[in-house]
Amino acid sequence: MPHLENTVLCRESQVSTLQSLFGERHHFSFPSIFIYGHTASGKTYVTQTLLKTLELPHVFVNCVECFTLRLLLEQILNKLNHLSSSENRCPTHITCETFNDFVRLFKQVTKAESLKDQTVYIVLDKAEYLRDMEANLLPGFLRLQELTDRNVTVLFLSEIVWEKFRPNTGCFEPFVLYFPDYSIGNLQKILSHDHPPEYSADFYAAYINILLGVFYTVCRDLKELRHLAVLNFPKYCEPVVKGEANERDTRKLWRNIEPHLKKAMQTVYLREISSSQWEKLQKDDTDPAQLKGLSAYTHVELPYYSKFILIAAYLASYNPARTDKRFFLKTSNHLLGPKPFPLDRLLAILYSIVDSRVAPTANIFSQITSLVTLQLLTLVGHDDQLDGPKYKCTVSLDFIRAIARTVNFDIIKYLYDFL
Repeated sequence: MPHLENTVLCRESQVSTLQSLFGERHHFSFPSIFIYGHTASGKTYVTQTLLKTLELPHVFVNCVECFTLRLLLEQILNKLNHLSSSENRCPTHITCETFNDFVRLFKQVTKAESLKDQTVYIVLDKAEYLRDMEANLLPGFLRLQELTDRNVTVLFLSEIVWEKFRPNTGCFEPFVLYFPDYSIGNLQKILSHDHPPEYSADFYAAYINILLGVFYTVCRDLKELRHLAVLNFPKYCEPVVKGEANERDTRKLWRNIEPHLKKAMQTVYLREISSSQWEKLQKDDTDPAQLKGLSAYTHVELPYYSKFILIAAYLASYNPARTDKRFFLKTSNHLLGPKPFPLDRLLAILYSIVDSRVAPTANIFSQITSLVTLQLLTLVGHDDQLDGPKYKCTVSLDFIRAIARTVNFDIIKYLYDFL
């Protein structure tokens, strides 16, 4: 399928597998498919593109948005009802309280002529959040084809491996499909595909090669790299626009963009300044710290879990390990400076202070790595060959209090120096 090959790059194996599983429209497909991989590995994009291109009846639901059982079930049923309704008839809103009601209502909705004799696909994105809902929900979705006696396939998209999902009581096993991380060659191909029409493909590919050479070691998230590519390209082609260089003057173009890419390294993942502010900063040739930066102010908009990781790191740095369970020590540990702590202790504190359940995904570990890159945490190495990596939190008390305020967390309550 030429159109699909041009739209979905570097995922030929996964597309081929999914097409084989889907089969013909009237064939019974596999009851459930579990797709997993790190963030920005193309799971959602490939699935949506494939279903839309093949024009298969499907509903797409994000489990973060539908955070209760009722919201989730009603969203699926109402989207299906919209698919089955004619253009002239306005579909009525369906209410659903339990999974038993869902099975009954699902049978009714899929009786429609437009959904007869073809597979209906239900896509559950961020499926790891299903584990926080009712215990019968995941086994029910896995066996939905059997329970409803309908031609339906449920696709689960997750960043967590299937072994973290499987109930202790056992359940129907889905078909498991893994989406690996994009290699640097894959990223080069995908990002180069976005080249502006007014510039040649080779010129933009050379720019992407420079961009990946700078950022690939600290950031492999396709969405973030795409954002950085769009943000910094005007500065890269500035000498060409001014007539000071042509598209082949690679060295001159590199000298022009190098200092600006180094500035951009300070804001990877943080989004602490907007795109318009960044463009203004580029034009004025100012230091990012003068506009907004980690050294210029004590409030920084980190990702949600990064804030708690940083708080947990601060507590692990200044609180003795033996007092994690009970608050005994009254001597000021701030006078002695931050102490190193192992990764296990950081994660244990993190899971204790975050309100919602946190899964140990690659996203959490990548945010820890980002905090090290930003020098908010310091990796201090190993004590011996059997020991894991150890970290120290390098921020001040004022900084961590400002971070804690943004998530309504009373850090002073957990610092033994202030008891």
